[in-house]
Amino acid sequence: MAEAGAGAGLGPISTLASPGTTGTTGGTAGTIGATAGATGKRVSPRPPQTPMPHIQLVVVQPTPFCNINCRYCYLPDRSNNAVLADETIANLFSQVFASGWLQHGLTVVWHAGEPMVLPIDFYRRAFRLIDSLKPAETELTHAFQTNGTLIDDAWCAFFTEADVNVGVSIDGPKRLHDINRRSRSGHGTFDKTIAGIRRLRERGVPFHVISVLSAESLAVPREMFDFYVSEGIDRVCFNVEESEGGHVSRSFGETGIEDSYYNFLREFWRLAAAAPGKFGFIREIDDATRLVLRPKEAVFFNQLVEPFAITSMDWAGNIATFSPELLGLKSAEYGDFILGNINRDKLTDMAAGAVLQRMRRDIDAGVELCRERCDYFSICGGGEPVNKLSENGSFVSTETTYCRMSKMRATDLVLDLIELMGNRVGELADTDIRNLGAAPLATDVVAAVPVN
Repeated sequence: MAEAGAGAGLGPISTLASPGTTGTTGGTAGTIGATAGATGKRVSPRPPQTPMPHIQLVVVQPTPFCNINCRYCYLPDRSNNAVLADETIANLFSQVFASGWLQHGLTVVWHAGEPMVLPIDFYRRAFRLIDSLKPAETELTHAFQTNGTLIDDAWCAFFTEADVNVGVSIDGPKRLHDINRRSRSGHGTFDKTIAGIRRLRERGVPFHVISVLSAESLAVPREMFDFYVSEGIDRVCFNVEESEGGHVSRSFGETGIEDSYYNFLREFWRLAAAAPGKFGFIREIDDATRLVLRPKEAVFFNQLVEPFAITSMDWAGNIATFSPELLGLKSAEYGDFILGNINRDKLTDMAAGAVLQRMRRDIDAGVELCRERCDYFSICGGGEPVNKLSENGSFVSTETTYCRMSKMRATDLVLDLIELMGNRVGELADTDIRNLGAAPLATDVVAAVPVN
């Protein structure tokens, strides 16, 4: 799932809401509930489809414009400086809150362009408008994913005032970051991005970072680790550079890239385990650990294959669902993936419309193929539709390079560690899963996991 201006996945996008959340339903781990791979696989059934959608996440594009020009960005309209209208915001959230499709809380991610190119007053006004429409019992969280180049004291004050969850895109130290994350004039953006991160840290604003891993960065886990530690970055998410839309990943074509990714995660985890207190969250490790050790009765819920679980809206009011990256892409089979426009159409009509039904039929068929054929189904719940379409040419397909790297290899690493730990598995399973993953519990055995 791609970050605007990054051309590589956020996935799961719930990271923007709260790093460390999972798509699992159920309690804390008491047994090793779901495993994958050659040793002891257990394939979870797909959760039963509900009679109505359940919206969990709304991705809003305040503007398609981005102030930088990353080499791996797939978005075609990032020079368009259009701005989302207040009326369109009101039309969306009045329908969302009246739909009956909310279960618990709602997270709103401001995304798909650089959100901070718009003034703070735009968001103050938008937040007040949304809050005025919100039922009193609905918990609402706002999140930004930003390139960090525009962060200053005023933005830090706003993030604190509005309790915004902040994610910053940075690809590691300067020499690695500046390979792909360039300004519109072709210069590296590292200096401005790290200045923004330092400002967040100085002002006490919690944040996490998302780093797109290239072949160059996969070769230097120690350099990446030392960089994060030196900058006080303790919550990290790693994306692999994906093939999406018009962007074809350079890294996916590299020989041995999947083993390189496994070895990178292994070494990074070893370094984190040997440095207690330096990392609070490593998404790939933490998420894989939680999913492997979750209770047997817990069913994985994949937001990306459930209609309207993630609802995306562009600046003009066009609505899409499933993978947020679909909004803005085009396909001979599905057109532009737009279900309707919130300024003239009802969400209920979109849910019953022919575009969604055709997409849902094929996405469901792809999920069933994954369930039947893939040992890792209990970990991912059917994959990411946009990657299936981009890599395989069809939603009705299974394995992608993206899923082999982002899901399978991280899961393999956790399972290899569990196998080495032997009798300590019981100790792991009885530990609150929030303390696993990046925690130093397995310091003495992470280093023993073999390099591929």
